[in-house]
Amino acid sequence: MSRRLIRLLLVLLTLSVALIGGVAIGETSIEPSVVLQVLANKLWGAGYLLDPIDEGIVWNYRLTRALVAAACGAGLATCGVILQSLLRNPLADPYLLGISAGASTGAVMVALLGVGAGAISLSVGAFAGAVTAFVLVILLARVSGSASGTGQIILAGIAGSQLFNALTAFLITRSASSEQARGIMFWLLGNLGGVRWPSVWLAVPVALLGLVVCLWHRRALDAFTFGADSAASLGIAVRRVQILLIGCAALVTAVMVSIVGSIGFVGLVIPHAARLLLGTGHARLLPASALGGAVFLIAADVLSRTLIKGQVIPVGVITALVGAPVFALILVGRRSAR
Repeated sequence: MSRRLIRLLLVLLTLSVALIGGVAIGETSIEPSVVLQVLANKLWGAGYLLDPIDEGIVWNYRLTRALVAAACGAGLATCGVILQSLLRNPLADPYLLGISAGASTGAVMVALLGVGAGAISLSVGAFAGAVTAFVLVILLARVSGSASGTGQIILAGIAGSQLFNALTAFLITRSASSEQARGIMFWLLGNLGGVRWPSVWLAVPVALLGLVVCLWHRRALDAFTFGADSAASLGIAVRRVQILLIGCAALVTAVMVSIVGSIGFVGLVIPHAARLLLGTGHARLLPASALGGAVFLIAADVLSRTLIKGQVIPVGVITALVGAPVFALILVGRRSAR
């Protein structure tokens, strides 16, 4: 059995265990055997006799949460790897391009101002806002210099984020009641509570597509580690690859934010941890980061549901509480290793 096949089986086993754990652990615990029996009934018509309530909780609530959490974690971690490599900035994360701030503004406009006259959902409004913010950031970077220049994109992303965050705060302050403001803030901090199977059918293919595109360009990403000039000298079509991969990162991030809101630190911490363990080769770094992001967000979702009995904490709060200390430890460890 080849090493590649063994690694693939280990990845699938780890992800399966994380998913089953994410479904089994919750406000009320459900035995892993029951989870497997529900899956057998739904997927292959096995005919196990189960409590309809347990079956509904597993299939319609917890499994969808776990799958979307895995897809979002994998997608955000993959985007973090892309941006840190292309921009050569260790602090780059998927929200650097103003996408999260734009999504927040789009969602608030739909929720408070009735944009779309009820014809579009909160997620659609968030996606439209994210795409709008990304386009404005790229235009600003292009006007200020070069749309592929790392410095211009970073500065334009910061400016765009501040603009849309201010607009979001203004809309909430002016138009929202206290109850509306609380609901919007809960969504903005990351919320997996409303995801159902349509969200799964959107999040999982987008995350897989982003990972496949990045793996296809893994050699180009390796070359970008030494800078754009070095990549060009190795025959890489620098501008085309930059536009394609940054556009891919923007699309994946926009879709994930539109589904679950803004979840921080996944795209920042996980690539650093994977790079520390496996090195900078993107053939291993990309799958490891995707797997780490998926497992991390599943675990964060479980904690968000179980940490305080009878109350669900926004998952973005959990990722920040765990991610910030871990990131600090990674930085200290890297400095000690030098």
